Amino acid sequence: MAVQEARHGAGRGAGGGSGRGSGQGADQGAHEGGCTCGDCPHGARAGHRRAVAEFLAKRDELASGHGLPAAVAHSASASRQWVSDELTQSADLVAERGRVEGEAWLGRLWRYTAYAVWGGAVALLLVQALTAIGAGWTAARTAGLLAALIMAGLLTGAAWLHRARGGALAPVIGEDNRLSTSRAVAAGWVLFVVFAVLVLVGQLAAASAHGSRDELIAGLDLARGAGVVTVVAVVCGIAVLVRRVVGLRVLGQRLQKVRADRPRAADLLTDDSGRGSFADIQYVVISWVALAFAAVRLARRPSQLPDLPWGLALLVLVSAATYLAGKYAEGGRPVILSVVRSREAGDLDAPIRTGDDIEIRGAGFVPPGAQTADRLSRMVVRIGAVHVHVPLVPVAGGFSNPTDAVLTVPVPVDVEPGRVEVQVVTAAGVETNRAAIDVTD
Repeated sequence: MAVQEARHGAGRGAGGGSGRGSGQGADQGAHEGGCTCGDCPHGARAGHRRAVAEFLAKRDELASGHGLPAAVAHSASASRQWVSDELTQSADLVAERGRVEGEAWLGRLWRYTAYAVWGGAVALLLVQALTAIGAGWTAARTAGLLAALIMAGLLTGAAWLHRARGGALAPVIGEDNRLSTSRAVAAGWVLFVVFAVLVLVGQLAAASAHGSRDELIAGLDLARGAGVVTVVAVVCGIAVLVRRVVGLRVLGQRLQKVRADRPRAADLLTDDSGRGSFADIQYVVISWVALAFAAVRLARRPSQLPDLPWGLALLVLVSAATYLAGKYAEGGRPVILSVVRSREAGDLDAPIRTGDDIEIRGAGFVPPGAQTADRLSRMVVRIGAVHVHVPLVPVAGGFSNPTDAVLTVPVPVDVEPGRVEVQVVTAAGVETNRAAIDVTD
């Protein structure tokens, strides 16, 4: 009741301040300056940044022991609950602002992808013009430029159709709103092969002699392009298989997935928590090195598919197998190892009673990418038939509870004395194993 009383008092104080703030905002005008309405891209970005700054300031203030209402300052458990609820509400606002900002960013991204595609076509034109000095302009250069223009037009159209989902990057954005490494690598190889075939088609359409046409058709023989065809088949198969593997592991609660606010370029080289992933890095680097080699071979011999050496093709296949093995090995189900009574300094050793804090020790309680406060506040501990939300305990720069290996929660008075089971439900919705404890009167 002390927590509720303090909350009502804080709400009345905030209500007066918000009324004055909204009046000032109306005077400033909509969508100008520091707009935080969330209805325009600038407002969404500014609103998210302001919400993050306010949350960090409040977290650090509460971590230092300031800002507690007098109604809860006398009770450690009441003050902790009040702090946790306040941070949870602020974190929910930050998450909502982040979601709006992410949607606005995706809406702007399609233009940037279109600019990048046409920028690539212009770069190809400049390279061809520079290399044609002295050597002369050839039909292969014209075919390459036309192929680039055709692909740029198609990608621009696709970007406009998927403008709400990231434009041309929509096919490589996964269900967790992150850039998919396997899809990006496969898309790179597919676009390159399509470009190479269009170059051959353009030369074939311009060829007049029978010998030239026969030579161009022979350039599509499997004997010459077997390496490229094999690599394309494998990387496309890896993209499909990885999606199936990840989906089955998530449904089987053997992998925890948390949706990201928006895709980032770093997703191609990192795991969900933002740490560099060896499997992803080596797959991207080796694939793009092989792709660069194939592009040079195409520039040297535009009359045939790039004859990728089998040594380099085998290197790509080994890299793809390593990436797939890494996807099988990552993750794991969270597990409870032990549950003990939390003892403060000066407290006597005693059995677990209602009102006491228990410390749950284990691994995997915080899924990768769920280190934000709004995700941490979604963690729940099931004690018997009672669901207890894990309180947020702020410290300078973060939170001391919950953590990936230790959770501290109170045993509510609604828990019946006797032997009860404890189970953790993570922010990803995955349940741990059950651990039994004895609760005494």
